[in-house]
Amino acid sequence: MSNTPFASSAHRTALTRADGSPVRVLVVDDEATLTDLLKMALRYEGWEVRTAATGQAALAAARDFRPDAVVLDIMLPDLDGLQILSRLRANGDDMPVLFLTAKDSLDDRIAGLTAGGDDYVTKPFSLEELVARLRGLIRRSTLLAVNNDGPTVQVGDLTLNEDSHEVYRDGTPIELTATEFELLRYLMRNPRRVLSKSQILDRVWSYDFGGKASVVEIYISYLRKKIDAGRPAMIHTIRGVGYMIKPADGA
Repeated sequence: MSNTPFASSAHRTALTRADGSPVRVLVVDDEATLTDLLKMALRYEGWEVRTAATGQAALAAARDFRPDAVVLDIMLPDLDGLQILSRLRANGDDMPVLFLTAKDSLDDRIAGLTAGGDDYVTKPFSLEELVARLRGLIRRSTLLAVNNDGPTVQVGDLTLNEDSHEVYRDGTPIELTATEFELLRYLMRNPRRVLSKSQILDRVWSYDFGGKASVVEIYISYLRKKIDAGRPAMIHTIRGVGYMIKPADGA
């Protein structure tokens, strides 16, 4: 694990909340040396950092600290990371979550993402890579300002506002996680265009997720449950090619 990730940080654009206050990150891990190192790296980014060494402490910190992102170890002394994430999501907390763990099998990664996580880093890891991935998640957070040519994107009866991160279908609000929102935005910015899994991986996750296209399939299924459930379908699979969004028949 690299312990000198800071050289290029000074040349990056600082990330802040929309109101200009520091981004808040909760780091949950029972290795004190690791949490100290992460705290140093993230504070170097100008962010406010709080740490927790147990699942119960993490849940309490999430209620009190209201983090914009969470770095979450899976193996903890009491609750595991998947249980913590499940409770956070049940409480309506949709901040991006980056899993940090020694488990590196595909099944473990898929389990973390299926539970509602947004990214996955295995130990040992590069601090620079972790910070870069976390920046990517935070840039997609609803608490950050977004600069674009026009905030509202519409395809058929589906409307997405890039400033407020509000999504409506036929006037009904739809709640999305940060990654789901980014995926939907990419699809809606390219209506009636077939996007390959590799294109989606590169655009939404900003890196090749171990070459595992299954993560795209998982998030497409999440979107379908929220966007298309009980309604005419808008998200379509073009077998052997990729995915496309277009207005529903009659929309």
